[in-house]
Amino acid sequence: MINIPNLTKRELLSYFFSPLAYVIMTVFLLVIGFFFYAALSESSNSQVMKEVLGLMAFITLIISPMITMRLVAEEKKSGTIEMLMTAPVTDFEVICSKFLAALVFYVFLILPTLAYVVLLLVWGNPDIGSLLTGYLGLILLAGVFLSIGLFVSTLSTNQIVAAVVTFVILILGWLLGYLSASFPSFLKEVAAYAGFIEHLFNFTKGLIDSRDIIYYLSLIVFFLFLSIRGLEIRRWK
Repeated sequence: MINIPNLTKRELLSYFFSPLAYVIMTVFLLVIGFFFYAALSESSNSQVMKEVLGLMAFITLIISPMITMRLVAEEKKSGTIEMLMTAPVTDFEVICSKFLAALVFYVFLILPTLAYVVLLLVWGNPDIGSLLTGYLGLILLAGVFLSIGLFVSTLSTNQIVAAVVTFVILILGWLLGYLSASFPSFLKEVAAYAGFIEHLFNFTKGLIDSRDIIYYLSLIVFFLFLSIRGLEIRRWK
């Protein structure tokens, strides 16, 4: 555990020295900014951020594979993974630090959007509770996406392949909730519960349901566990 802060710092710095990170940040903020302006002119203040959070969730699905594709796959390709495997660090520390770095980078990415919340507080009367829980749900959803991307990255030596496979998994999980109505009756509730986006809706309404939190945290822990096992397999090859 003592190595996690240093490893996380190393991973986080690698993001901010990467041109791709700034491309992702610029495109993300431009798209969200344009949508916020458009939504503000057509919707009431109470609905604007709910719509913005929904778009942010979808864009998070798109950019998560780009954030995670290099985490392990690039180190495999460059050979630096061998040095990491022989260093006095555990697989748990390596995976946790990579996940935390990706999640912190994502938080930095969405931090500027809080300016929209401030604008709404100045010029309108939004429900601050639903805004805070909405951001909490968004970060938990991003944690799931990033943990899945990290796991896929441990299985591949090619960043593009890792990104594509991650995107396919995420889009299937995203659509699962929407398609649940077409499932047989005995599977509808299961499919709806398993879908990624369905659990975000309660957060954007200002509701914190323990089932939603358990769902997101369980997926994060599960895919981090698989990622650790993926590194262990490589260590014993």
